[in-house]
Amino acid sequence: MQDLTENDARILAFEERGMRAGGRKDEAIRAELGISPARYYQRLNMLIDVPAAMAEYPSMTARLRRLRHRRAEERGS
Repeated sequence: MQDLTENDARILAFEERGMRAGGRKDEAIRAELGISPARYYQRLNMLIDVPAAMAEYPSMTARLRRLRHRRAEERGS
């Protein structure tokens, strides 16, 4: 099982806090995590499939996987 790095844990904890406002969230990602929003979402998308992340944040990772699946279906239609 892949362990979460400190940065991975910070990304997951940030996402779980549930900030939804686009522009403000982007600013907070840069300020709190020190990475670009694009990199944040790339890493988050990968993390929601990691067993350690699913064990630590089961509801959030399940919700994000459902959203990803739904978006993929919409693009395929």
